[in-house]
Amino acid sequence: MTSIELHKAITAKKLPSLIYLYGEEAFLLDECLNRLIKAVVDDSARDFNFLVVSGKEVDPTSLMDTARTFPVFASQRMIVVKQAQQLSAAQLEILSHYVAEPVPECCLVFCADKIDKRKKFFQTFKKKGELVEFKPLYANKIPAFVRDRVRQMDKQFSEDGLELFCKRVGTNLSEIVTELNKVCSYCGDVRLIDAPDVAAVVSDARIDSVFDLTDAIGAKDLSRTLVLLERLQADGEAPLKILAMITRHFRQLWKTRSLLEQHASQQDIARTVKINPYFVQQIISQSKKFSLTHYPRAFELFIRLDLALKSSGAHPQALLQQMAMDLVRL
Repeated sequence: MTSIELHKAITAKKLPSLIYLYGEEAFLLDECLNRLIKAVVDDSARDFNFLVVSGKEVDPTSLMDTARTFPVFASQRMIVVKQAQQLSAAQLEILSHYVAEPVPECCLVFCADKIDKRKKFFQTFKKKGELVEFKPLYANKIPAFVRDRVRQMDKQFSEDGLELFCKRVGTNLSEIVTELNKVCSYCGDVRLIDAPDVAAVVSDARIDSVFDLTDAIGAKDLSRTLVLLERLQADGEAPLKILAMITRHFRQLWKTRSLLEQHASQQDIARTVKINPYFVQQIISQSKKFSLTHYPRAFELFIRLDLALKSSGAHPQALLQQMAMDLVRL
């Protein structure tokens, strides 16, 4: 059973008595679990018919006895076993007896980040219940996820707004929903979310730091340049990753500077350089801070640093600082 099929079963109130939710996408898994609980458990009899246990602490015999006990003032009880990947082989062996003959009066749900389908327990489970996997969404699936979520909030993104939002939030669904709630609250009664709304609320420390860094270099402000480099490292970025980010940004600046020499329009620059139109003016402004002769020399510094980071015994932070000083002195 897929997660979509399970959601349909929840809506139709036709749930299997055995459900195993697993996968790396914890946000979608938790969201589905909450829907299951809401569909099965009556709040008025929650204390009698709802049990949550940890896989590490579960007593399989006691759990089976509870599952086989008729619910109180309700048609069904629910038992949730979280961190089920921590169940031992011995515990699974005991639980297999229940899985082979589940009772319809109990909805028994297991939750885990991964499973081994080769084990006998899961082979039996698949025959008697449903295994539902929650995989992380690929980056190209994020825009559809965002559009669907914001539609549920009775709002929609402009094309530029959606592009900027997806660029800034990454692929962590929990963070995406948090940022969506923030930007929707910011827009209030306004239904259309545009790029300026996203820029005002949703930040990307890495993108902002790279923009700030090139501004500082262009202004020949060495102290600020070094502070921003340190900030990128403090955010957990590896030295080679920082170099790649700076190199990519300077490549965009170089292309933009060359296009400006050809009197290209902002629209042409956005399309050719492949950047969000919202960032075009900022890219143009930064590109003008460097002459066309500066860019080849900057890339010589990037190549030299790349080789040094991969082969030298010098401290990466010291190498980045030296590159920054050389850039400022261009």
